[in-house]
Amino acid sequence: MKFKTLGRTDISVSEICLGTMTWGSQNSQAEAFEQMDYALDHDVNFFDTAELYPTTPLSPETYADTERLIGNWFEKTGKRDKVVLATKVAGAGRPYIRGGAPITAKAIHEAVDASLARLKTDYIDLYQIHWPNRGHFHFRGAWGYNPFNQDKTQTLAEISEKLEALGDCVKAGKIRAIGLSNETTWGTQKFLTLAEQKGLPRVATVQNEYSLLYRHFDLDMAELSHHEDVGLLAYSPLAGGILSGKYLDGQQPAGSRGSINGNIGGRLVPEQEPATRAYVELARAHGLDPSQMALAFCLTRPFMAAAIIGATSMEQLKLNIGSADVKLSDEVMKAIAAIHRQYPMPI
Repeated sequence: MKFKTLGRTDISVSEICLGTMTWGSQNSQAEAFEQMDYALDHDVNFFDTAELYPTTPLSPETYADTERLIGNWFEKTGKRDKVVLATKVAGAGRPYIRGGAPITAKAIHEAVDASLARLKTDYIDLYQIHWPNRGHFHFRGAWGYNPFNQDKTQTLAEISEKLEALGDCVKAGKIRAIGLSNETTWGTQKFLTLAEQKGLPRVATVQNEYSLLYRHFDLDMAELSHHEDVGLLAYSPLAGGILSGKYLDGQQPAGSRGSINGNIGGRLVPEQEPATRAYVELARAHGLDPSQMALAFCLTRPFMAAAIIGATSMEQLKLNIGSADVKLSDEVMKAIAAIHRQYPMPI
């Protein structure tokens, strides 16, 4: 397992991060505990969660249960100091989370304190803004993205307010570093610029979607990452399990995300199938597991701080963690590039 440093912090994390969004819905507490035990025993020291989780499906009844399960594990094992823990404050849109209101300074302070209580810890290593107030193009929003109704003055004021609140939390010892999620290049740079101007915490990471089927980060975000030392935490590196090949030809395995969440956040659409099939066939032609090839590819990217894996079974978890040991040949990398050229944005 390789380790990376988050941004310009001194926080070292495994390049595989354990995602948790199924815990409390698809996975029981016992299963979550087993996953955390196994991951830590296999050098995965980085866990990512959010107050919003679990998401399979999202529900006001299960809101924040994932954080509670992690807190119970910390309490049981006493291994809080072995884990780099990341969580997130939810943005607007869910009535059962602070009335569905946008993220404000008050919301950040309330959310941090609530997460600390649920997680049964007195600090969070990486605290992330789950999505921006102004809207974004993530989660299939690229097809109708419209930034032209944004108010720049309001947006900059909101970013400053968030940074001030996060700075207060850092000073109080409640969080160590900050990150963004579902952000754009412009938005990320504004966080960096305002933090530098005001002497506030610097963004260390951006958690955006990245996979063989969705490679937006390869462009201007890659440039920002390189020059500003802001690493990518890639969510959905298997496109919600699609890149395993298990949904090809209309299959929908019982208990899978596709059987629970329908089109897997807009990813399970007919347009993805030719590209998915090409990647799966490439993997099998070279004696590789399709999921491991997809994850191993993510780990080759220079901007990758960590790829966030999620699993509903121990078999999946072991397979995904094992991708850290998979090395892709030049032949496979060239074939991946050719498929990407043919299907540049299938989801």
